[in-house]
Amino acid sequence: MRKFLLSSAALIMSASMASANELRTAVEADYEYILDLYKHFHANPELSFKESKSAARMIAELEPLGFTITEGVGDKWTKKKVKTDVGEVLDGVGGYGFVAVMENGDGPTLMLRADMDALPLEEKTGLDYASNVTQVDYRGQEAPVMHACAHDSHMAILIGAARQLVNMKDQWSGTLVLIGQPAEEIGNGAVAMIDDGLYEKFPKPDYVLATHTSGWDTAGDVTYTSGYALANVDSVDIIIKGVGAHGSAPQMVRDPIVVGSQIVNALQTLISRETDPLKSGVVTVGSFQAGYKHNIIPDEAHLQITVRSYEDDVRAKLLAGIERIAIAQAASAGLTGDMAPEVIIEKDYTPSTYNDPEITERVMTAISASVGENRVYERPPSMGGEDFSQFGRTDDDIPTVIFWTGGNDPQAMAEARAGKRRFPPANHSPLFAPLPEPTLKTGVEAMTAGALELLGGK
Repeated sequence: MRKFLLSSAALIMSASMASANELRTAVEADYEYILDLYKHFHANPELSFKESKSAARMIAELEPLGFTITEGVGDKWTKKKVKTDVGEVLDGVGGYGFVAVMENGDGPTLMLRADMDALPLEEKTGLDYASNVTQVDYRGQEAPVMHACAHDSHMAILIGAARQLVNMKDQWSGTLVLIGQPAEEIGNGAVAMIDDGLYEKFPKPDYVLATHTSGWDTAGDVTYTSGYALANVDSVDIIIKGVGAHGSAPQMVRDPIVVGSQIVNALQTLISRETDPLKSGVVTVGSFQAGYKHNIIPDEAHLQITVRSYEDDVRAKLLAGIERIAIAQAASAGLTGDMAPEVIIEKDYTPSTYNDPEITERVMTAISASVGENRVYERPPSMGGEDFSQFGRTDDDIPTVIFWTGGNDPQAMAEARAGKRRFPPANHSPLFAPLPEPTLKTGVEAMTAGALELLGGK
């Protein structure tokens, strides 16, 4: 009996390896096509809610494959309710999200997501396909544009996986839904598509899967986190109202700089003395603006704060604590009533990303079997944020998984980890340049392997 089981396991492993080799060979054969596509996206980036050409190119790639495509998903939302830190968005901002559907018999519905927007950065990589694009953003400001967060690779990987899955239709059964998502960088794109009927107008997914190219990981590797992977991201503004005067007469004022400084110091106790040590949170004051001149005590100070957490109860406690501390510290300086500070908590926040543990194990086991166990690693959770989380934050509680595809040069990463050099530039740096071949090949292979696992196989 033991010999039979071992033989069966060997046969299963042999079949799995054969399937993985077949997929890898197909991905390698398609690489030059996907590389050209990636270079096109990299050289032609578009800012949030401006992704018209990126969406059009993706649609042009998917239509010949047999997908049924709906454009402009999220456009209604942008025209009605988009609000930013500088006010309402301007004319010319659209919802360029699209949905591509392919039915292939009975089975589960899987949604694969790629975000499309770039960042307002001037590229300094020196690549021969570097961006020279400038664009007017959603606030009406002209800015240089660069795919510094690697969404160009996400689009190319999604197209690459789609091409593989269409060629492998005899190996899966169910409904495949691909989405091109706008405006991830400003945290509004996913909710724009959901509010515009993503789950009502189109097949509702049983699972949602995505990958993100990571400059903190080695190209050719895949990393993941089971459970909480990314954080709730909140933005809080505190407007401190003081009484200003000449700097030589401090007895005549209520100094908002002093009050603001006390608030900054007191906020640190929200983590060190009010948050369970076994849980996580971050309260960072990223901006303290007050005054214009050496000898003028201003009448107002402005604090800008980012707040990070995983659990929703920790988030609620931190936000309530910020407001309590701001009001109490101001009151200690006599700033009460009409002079109390204004605490503004941005309503549109990015919720934490939770990778469903059971689905994560299935997906990562399949990816490991394909790309190799020695290239797949579990990583600690991050306090970064991703609006991919919105796809699982619905009443239906849809399981979601996002994993990371490494993008940085293996030798440079090895030397940095050995302390022989600094780590190479990563996401959001104007110098970030993922190594195309291992990044794209691994991303396409991993996304395809994960999709085949969730679509059940035939």
